[in-house]
Amino acid sequence: MSNARATHLTRRGILAAGGAFGLGAALAACGDDKAKDSGSDSGTAAAKSGPWSFKDDRGQTAKADKTPSSIVAFTGVAAALYDYGVDVKGVFGPTKTKDGKADVQAGDLDISKVTILGNEYGQFNIEKYAALAPDLLITTMFDDAGSLWYVPAESKKKVLAVGAPSVGISVYDRQLTEPLQRMLALAKSLGADTSSATITKAKKRFEDAAARLRAATKANPDIKVLAGSASQDIFYVSTSNLSIDLEYFKALGVNFVEPSASALKASGGWFENLSWENVDKYKADVIIMDNRSSTIQPADITKATWKKLPAVKAGQVTARNPEPILSYDKCAPLLEDLAEAIEKAKKVS
Repeated sequence: MSNARATHLTRRGILAAGGAFGLGAALAACGDDKAKDSGSDSGTAAAKSGPWSFKDDRGQTAKADKTPSSIVAFTGVAAALYDYGVDVKGVFGPTKTKDGKADVQAGDLDISKVTILGNEYGQFNIEKYAALAPDLLITTMFDDAGSLWYVPAESKKKVLAVGAPSVGISVYDRQLTEPLQRMLALAKSLGADTSSATITKAKKRFEDAAARLRAATKANPDIKVLAGSASQDIFYVSTSNLSIDLEYFKALGVNFVEPSASALKASGGWFENLSWENVDKYKADVIIMDNRSSTIQPADITKATWKKLPAVKAGQVTARNPEPILSYDKCAPLLEDLAEAIEKAKKVS
């Protein structure tokens, strides 16, 4: 299967898993041998007045005469940069919920102070984008073909023709620690004080949380964890491969339910589609559920088959964000919550 074909299946399958929500399900792992050390030296910090450059995960170097100040980014990227003290002017991707509140992917971003170019997959207002006079476009990448997440393929040429250089941070088939390092490096190149007490404290919290999760899995090796996502007709079971958070969790010792390769084929390798009648196909002690606004949340699932699951009956269901906001401040709680769930879990499967 060609890369282009695999990418098409992956994005279609993922979007089907929860409407226009991004990626179906998967978290990542710490310290496994797939992680590359592309760390902070790939980005070049520059004085505000001097030339700026940053080599992204496509191997492309974005350049400007001065440090970009009119930045447009995917919502989750904007939220991460906000945590590092870097402001953006425009965002695209899930930003505002139907009731006008900030989407979970917006983090602490003040959504009233940014121009929203599109709130759903396939939406990207090029006229509004050009009006911002952008000097940098940043997003993530969920494949190895360099596809810019939430930049519509059909209008990509027009978007890039506006003239702003683009940066892509890969969140595909690597552990969470690597894109975290890359986002920190990017923030530093854009003027963030990455040695500040706030960032140092957040990073320490993340490292402590990772150690806690590793200890929890070591003390409870038999606890089986299932990563799920709910839609009206289908329940999605993610593999621990490909997703940055699940890969990292697995490397820390989390014992995941793993769909077979043949079952994953239809989604390009991300997850298995189950009917609600077959939601009990896999035995699990803890279920971590996709918390993005485009998916059905556990409290709203009315299916009788769901309510009969041992983990559900035991109250051993917790949230998961398959598109983590790539700041240490936002990723530390993901580790802490999973560690707590495993620490408290009873063997019910």
